[in-house]
Amino acid sequence: MRGGGLLVAGTTSDAGKSVVTAGICRWLVRKGLKVAPFKGQNMSLNSFVTREGAEIGRAQAMQAQAARVEPTALMNPVLLKPGSDRSSQVVLMGKPVGELSARGYHGGRQKELFEPVMACLEELRGMYDAVICEGAGSPAEINLRRTDIVNMGIARAARLPVVVVGDIDRGGVFAQFFGTTALLSPEDQSLVAGYLVNKFRGDVTLLEPGLDMLHGLTGRRTFGVLPYAHGLGIDEEDGLRVSLRGAVRESVVAPPFGEDVLRVAVCAVPLMSNFTDVDALAAEPGVVVRFVDRAEELVDADLVVVPGTRGTVKALAWLRERGLADALARRAAEGRPVLGICGGFQVLGEHIEDEVESRAGAVDGLGLLPVRVRFAREKTLARPVGEALGERVEGYEIHHGVASVDGGESFLDGCRVGSVWGTHWHGSLESDGFRRAFLREVAAAAGRRFVPAPDTSFGALREEQLDRLGDLIEEHADTDALLRLIEEGAPAGLPFVPPGAP
Repeated sequence: MRGGGLLVAGTTSDAGKSVVTAGICRWLVRKGLKVAPFKGQNMSLNSFVTREGAEIGRAQAMQAQAARVEPTALMNPVLLKPGSDRSSQVVLMGKPVGELSARGYHGGRQKELFEPVMACLEELRGMYDAVICEGAGSPAEINLRRTDIVNMGIARAARLPVVVVGDIDRGGVFAQFFGTTALLSPEDQSLVAGYLVNKFRGDVTLLEPGLDMLHGLTGRRTFGVLPYAHGLGIDEEDGLRVSLRGAVRESVVAPPFGEDVLRVAVCAVPLMSNFTDVDALAAEPGVVVRFVDRAEELVDADLVVVPGTRGTVKALAWLRERGLADALARRAAEGRPVLGICGGFQVLGEHIEDEVESRAGAVDGLGLLPVRVRFAREKTLARPVGEALGERVEGYEIHHGVASVDGGESFLDGCRVGSVWGTHWHGSLESDGFRRAFLREVAAAAGRRFVPAPDTSFGALREEQLDRLGDLIEEHADTDALLRLIEEGAPAGLPFVPPGAP
């Protein structure tokens, strides 16, 4: 039996498609349905490795957790990982298949991917009661409609009803809903069932006249008004679209144990990837995490994290240009904690040989760890399990760089020299016992009277966030109408908006 489906589109990037999709998945699974998320094509520097060793967007892994199913490559068959403003690595069914310019991808390769994308969607629909699909950007990107494999292209091929999400906190949401619908072809418009307002603050009755007018203009209803919810910044999709200057991850400032707050500075390197690694630190009471790009912002930090990046050599040059490299060297000499993760680990080493990612050849690293890195054409994708600081650690690896360690203390797959630590393992800080042991070491090296809370569970906090998303849908959306859409399929013959309508 073929399962039902729904496409969650958005008026813009970052309108809230990912979290709304996750919320619908959690609401449906709590109703007893077997649910899977799906995104035909994702562009993101935040990715995840499934148990079968496939790389997919981290947002889809989060949505799978919301649906209480194991993530697989079927849920995100095409992943684009930007290497610059004009080119991306193409990952197909979890494995990299090449590097393409935007023109090359949209000029031909994208058409070739439509069939495998649709095959994955149909396979999921044969396995689950419902598949909740997430669109990308906006379905009204009419310059890309001919080669679309993620928005109206799959909606039309699979006869999926479409709900369009708009972020009212940014303003202009009525114009966005109207304009998005008006720019679609009549055939695509016929699939748009209605709208979902996201991030609303205030009295919803003040919004109702506008919603009534929107219905009169478009013939489409609004399925709900979701209130603005703080603390739901989970697994953001694309670091390139998020301004991190001065951003602070959610954290509780007052620690319940000890007397000091622990301050973490994350270097906002170019093409930053998997910056979600530090979310587990921010979840700890008494830990404040800030993204920085100036050397003076490292002065009062108790821990500096150099995160992953899709451009190791570019990140290295950026650190040097901004004086951050010298600041990191001073910290190391003073015995003040530094943690490098994946690309951040690589830049802390002595030497990099890269004929793959940047094609820069031989480049000197910062020399803070006895490590030499050679970039291999084959990408390492793994889900390692190990031990560090006497605690069990789980993580995942996504990298072309192969590290040869010649000295220091063993630390996961990397090493430690004094207060400088380096590893390729993403997600290691989500292991609660290890994170607490690591923070105790950081606090001791920083001279802080800080004791991590003994019962903080990052997994439990994530489940609470996902339940909150499910609650938003259940309490503020017309769930009966949404369920009918999912079960019955695309609407038939909805009136469309003529271009140029008032």
